[in-house]
Amino acid sequence: MNKIINDPRLIIVACLTIGLAPFFPEPHIWGKIKWIRGGATGMQLIDWLDFLMHGLPWALLIRIIIKRIP
Repeated sequence: MNKIINDPRLIIVACLTIGLAPFFPEPHIWGKIKWIRGGATGMQLIDWLDFLMHGLPWALLIRIIIKRIP
């Protein structure tokens, strides 16, 4: 498990696939971020879980980038 969450190539692929899917009309994670920034009015539990699922690869990528900064 530790190898998986620390493999930058795998995390980048995850960001480009599940992190952005569905791609049209806009990346799903971007729509969720806009919804949350707008006050998250009407968001239900499933929407928050969806945000976590699509946001996890991005959080892991940010973690890897921060760990590599000297």
